[in-house]
Amino acid sequence: MKKWLITLAVLAVTGYFGWQQWTKWQAQQQSQAKSAARKTTATIEKRDIRFNINAAGEIGPAEQVSVRPEINGRISELPVDIGDQVKKGALLFALDDSDLQIERSQRKTEIEGAKLTLEKSERNHKRAIELFAQNLISQEAHDDARTDFELAKNSLQRLQQTLALVEDKLTKTKINAPFDCTVLTRPVSAGQAVSGTGGMNAGTEVLAIANLTDMIISSHINQADVTRLKDGMEVKVEVEAINGLVLTGRVERIAPQATIKNAIKGFVTHIGLKNAYGKVRPGMTANLTIPLSTADDVASAPLAAIFTEQGERFAYVRKPAVEDEEPQWEKRPVTIGVSDYEFAEVQSGLAVGDTVSLVTPEKSTDAPDAKPKEKVEKKSAKKKDGGNGAAN
Repeated sequence: MKKWLITLAVLAVTGYFGWQQWTKWQAQQQSQAKSAARKTTATIEKRDIRFNINAAGEIGPAEQVSVRPEINGRISELPVDIGDQVKKGALLFALDDSDLQIERSQRKTEIEGAKLTLEKSERNHKRAIELFAQNLISQEAHDDARTDFELAKNSLQRLQQTLALVEDKLTKTKINAPFDCTVLTRPVSAGQAVSGTGGMNAGTEVLAIANLTDMIISSHINQADVTRLKDGMEVKVEVEAINGLVLTGRVERIAPQATIKNAIKGFVTHIGLKNAYGKVRPGMTANLTIPLSTADDVASAPLAAIFTEQGERFAYVRKPAVEDEEPQWEKRPVTIGVSDYEFAEVQSGLAVGDTVSLVTPEKSTDAPDAKPKEKVEKKSAKKKDGGNGAAN
């Protein structure tokens, strides 16, 4: 029994160490495969380079209105419902105006009585003037007649103003569409009492309407990119919910002040979509591509091939191959133009067909045009040293 346990322990230890060695071998094989798959050189080729800003935004209507009555009342007519398209000037809803109609009739009757009272006061006033001129009545009687006449005029004027207020309220019992619109929401029904905006509260929302012909995409653009945007720039718009749909929008407005969204500081930017009705709906998410700079059919190099040292850019270019010798690399200064996230336009220093290194080679030489400069610098240094020696 004891020998059997010892044998089992030896097998377990051997198996454990064997498994560790196999694991290390697998890791080495994978590392070698990754190294072999990684490219270390590239060829300068012509291509189109596009530098774009990519962002997301939410689609909403360009014009949206919350329709609320200005006066208190009960809804008598509500001919529209969610999704209805309404022309400008068409009736959206009406309030019951029967009480206001009765009040208007009363005010008109009162005005007629006030007019009769005014006519009487005016006649008395004129007669009092004539009698006072003939010294037939006292000053007090004359003044009382004038006062009655003025009071009658004020009373008529007050009643006319009251009637005007009633008629103004009557005009507010019918609410018409301010523009061609679509009904988004209708939280109330006919017969329901609603409050007006003239009271202490904001009033009851009867409808929410919007112009869906033109849309606005509200997007949060990073502060590092917003300085490159300008009003009127063309934007490519793709809608997530509709596969294959691509629209064209334009930058219409950029907020003057930054806001923070998802811990990123940026600026709210509005992208306008014209004639979008029937294609998209409010609330959909849009993916935006804003082209900032382009270069067509230009010599381009991978960004990994462009090295920077002390503010100067350069690349390592492979020299013509010599038989049985390792590749030789030449360090060449370059000038680049438009770049995206992978390639850069080469304006000088490289030509189409050149092979460049994506890593720093072990051995390299400077370009021929850089050698004379070094020799001149060394020669100047020797002269300087010689001068100092003579002085000593």
